[in-house]
This record gives sequence, structure tokens and C-alpha cells, in this order.
Amino acid sequence: QVQLVESGGGLVQAGGSLKLSCAASGRTFSGYAMGWFRQPPGKEREFVASTLRSGDNSYYAYYADSLRDRFTISRDDAKNTVSLRMNSLKPEDTAVYYCAARTGGGALRRPDSYDYWGQGTQVTVSS
Repeated sequence: QVQLVESGGGLVQAGGSLKLSCAASGRTFSGYAMGWFRQPPGKEREFVASTLRSGDNSYYAYYADSLRDRFTISRDDAKNTVSLRMNSLKPEDTAVYYCAARTGGGALRRPDSYDYWGQGTQVTVSS
């Protein structure tokens, strides 16, 4: 059974930082896209960041344009994990954050391109 389990969410003041982690089990996602989405209250799920292996076997990171200066995605294939470092957090970053993995094709920024999802972790940023 494939599982993605997020951790690291919580309550933080504006300007603070959090690091989310996602541990995958049941299969390896080495070479496949792994990423993060979020769903703010009352809104649709939106793309945050993703990593995908490039031609030289390194991983390239993709970000939502509005988040690339504050968020950093990283992964460790040996541990089957992906992380998201979030700095300078703002109240509008409040959302449930989901880890996801894509084993097929489809646009990296589209939630429906991803096959596996975690249960989500709540991030709340107070003003």
C-alpha cells in the first residue's frame, strides 16, 4: 500500500518559518515528480512546488511564481522523502498543505496530474 505522510505543519507567526516533510512508503518515487500543493480555506487546491528529474539526472525545481522567493523544495530519494522549507510566512499562506507524487505525464502544476496524495497538514500563519 502506497502512502504519503506529511508532517511539520502548525501555527506560526507572520514572518516565521516552517519546514514540511513528506515520507513515502510502499514504493519508490525516484525519478518521478514529487511536489506540494495547498488548499486555502474556501479555495481550490493550488500548486506550490514540484521536483522532476532533468536530463542530466539531477532534479529541477518548479515553483508557483508568487512563492519561489520564499519557498524551497528538496528531496532525498534514498529516504523517499520530499520537503518544503517555507520562509517569511504570511497569513495568506494559511492552508492545508499536501504532498503528491506523479508517476505518469501531465502538467506539473495541475493537481489532476498526480497519482498519489498525502492526507495533508495544516499550516496556520497568524498576523
